[in-house]
Amino acid sequence: MSFQRQPKEVSDFVAARKIDEKISFTRNDHEVQGTIFKILEQSVIVEISTEDAKKINVPSNLTVVSHKNYTVL
Repeated sequence: MSFQRQPKEVSDFVAARKIDEKISFTRNDHEVQGTIFKILEQSVIVEISTEDAKKINVPSNLTVVSHKNYTVL
């Protein structure tokens, strides 16, 4: 037996997001700009520069940012 996934309400803000859209967020007291790589229910995966990844101390140029914590450029 399988259960069907129930549709969830998505806010207008989240519904308006697009892949490759430019966003800005703050992490570890650094303002970082990047592009949306993937859109999830509660967050986005963002591609940032290698230099920014080093500044904010993350091991990759991909990082997760909550929908609550970024602005669209």
